[in-house]
Amino acid sequence: MSEQEFVPPGVDPTQISHARAYDYVLGGKDNYAVDREAAAQVIALAPDLPLLGKAQRRFLLRVTRMCAEEGIDQFLDIGTGIPTAPNVHETVRAVNPDARVVYVDYDPLVTVHNTALLAGSDGVISIQADVREPDALMSHPELTELIDFDRPMLVLFVGLFHLVSDEHDPTGLIARYRDRLAPGSHMMLSQFCADGSDAAARAKLEEISVNSPSPMCFRPRAEIARFFDGFELMEPGVVDVQDWWPDEPAPLTKLKVAAGVGKKL
Repeated sequence: MSEQEFVPPGVDPTQISHARAYDYVLGGKDNYAVDREAAAQVIALAPDLPLLGKAQRRFLLRVTRMCAEEGIDQFLDIGTGIPTAPNVHETVRAVNPDARVVYVDYDPLVTVHNTALLAGSDGVISIQADVREPDALMSHPELTELIDFDRPMLVLFVGLFHLVSDEHDPTGLIARYRDRLAPGSHMMLSQFCADGSDAAARAKLEEISVNSPSPMCFRPRAEIARFFDGFELMEPGVVDVQDWWPDEPAPLTKLKVAAGVGKKL
């Protein structure tokens, strides 16, 4: 995407977007020069960043399919990012064609892309909302029309909470979502982890995100594990994203993403 192309209202093509930069890392084309330049600075220090991004994507697809096969038919993907195929609805509807999926992001460009992609898809919608405003998000009329909070669902927080600062109390936010979930619901979460991450690559990623709407927050693995308070943490626990039930061997990477899945009893 070039700056000469259509820029949706509310989008600043001169300011880095984590969603667009991640799209670039995954090999997508829905990004601007500022996103590519920022990602390239990190890749220069951590050339395996695209491998890490793809490992996180495989984690997302493995867990969504697992939950669909266990009978869950509602999926709430918060912080969904630029659509990448196969996506959540494609994965779960291969198991259950009637599964319902809501994609949520606060980035207007993400909503534009998802809305266009999902045109004519019954039972799958995209809404613009902010994870830091759980009451507004969970009471969004389009969401409540599709999702029944009295029945089990999977909530996805994939690559999201490293964009939520301590000022916004991520543990408290997650607890508010957890408290609305029915027993049998699952939560999957991944975020950049301070433990074992290359210091130079981490510093560069933090530096380039300072002036973005959501500065990057690396956290220790033990702190990320506390996000699962109130859930039964599934094996193998909170581990490097490559190691959560891997479907293929994956090499170690310079930057670390910790991932886990919990079930509400």
